[in-house]
Amino acid sequence: MIKYIGSKRALLPWILDAIDAIQVAAQIETAADPFSGSARVAHALKAHGLSVVASDINAYAHILATTLVEADANQYPKERIVPILEKLAALPPVEGYFTRTFCREARFFQPKNGQRVDAIRAAIDEHAGGDPVLRAILLTSLILAADRVDSTTGVHMAYLKKWAPRAHKDLELRPPELLPGPGKAYQRDVLEFASELDVDLVYLDPPYNQHAYLSNYHIWETLVCDDDPEAYGVARKRTDCRTRKSPFNSKRKARAAMEHVISSLRAPVVVLSFSNEGVFSMKEIEELLETRGSVTTLCKEHRRYVGSRIGIYNPSGNKVGAISHTENTEYLFVMSTNQRIHAALTERFQPQDGALVAAEVR
Repeated sequence: MIKYIGSKRALLPWILDAIDAIQVAAQIETAADPFSGSARVAHALKAHGLSVVASDINAYAHILATTLVEADANQYPKERIVPILEKLAALPPVEGYFTRTFCREARFFQPKNGQRVDAIRAAIDEHAGGDPVLRAILLTSLILAADRVDSTTGVHMAYLKKWAPRAHKDLELRPPELLPGPGKAYQRDVLEFASELDVDLVYLDPPYNQHAYLSNYHIWETLVCDDDPEAYGVARKRTDCRTRKSPFNSKRKARAAMEHVISSLRAPVVVLSFSNEGVFSMKEIEELLETRGSVTTLCKEHRRYVGSRIGIYNPSGNKVGAISHTENTEYLFVMSTNQRIHAALTERFQPQDGALVAAEVR
């Protein structure tokens, strides 16, 4: 999967352990992730045996969710996908918008790889033949291939002054790892979609701070939309990065937005991920969730994203500062009126500092 700020890759065993504890006390068969982002958690929930609905407001995230949640591996086996990828990979390079914008005007990718991205992107819709799921699978393969040869710290706000070693490698299309079984992906605003979710459990992973995911991953948005937008700044961001703002990225607006989402949900169980670096404190989130039911809080020390361990860079790729710390505390809040769920969580995890901590935490 793509490099992603806020990715729960390292936290998945912990999250799934909490889900297991919940399932000891309640019948959980369906789940929703309306802030799906890279779709890592939604994909894991599907792999865990749940019927999953994933949604995100950004187009690139919808494509990832369509591939990793909605696509059924039985309907889209590798034997069907690989021949198409081989045809796309064999296309001659083309100098198009992607190469000009992200390889010439900026240095996110080597031009040789940008030209291949341009050629492949121009042919994907035709090879998908009007099948939106197949189109998403092909686009995801291209996104993953480009992500493996970029020259960034993991976000598109800046590129490295010196080329990352991986950037010199050749772009390679690979079939995404699909899961068998049904699922559903949407591109919806959570403020409107929350009330429509008819599931047993909702997993919420809202933005933690003022940094918008659209700005952080604007290249993937442009690649998916294929709209050749006007770009600005050293990072060549889409101009709509200035206007497409989430209330969750604003400390002033985030509380009202969170209150709206929580009050709109109908699911009997809500699991909410957050960090001690976010716009809300642990106590504030507990108070918001307690309007719906009892809350159990789990916490875990966690290494921050890779960019934070490398340092602070300006848009031109020059290092301009150091990070004060490389670890933070991740919280998992579980809300339910079912007291058996809270008892199961208490039995599974160890009490510490007003919260429950996974047994393996230092």
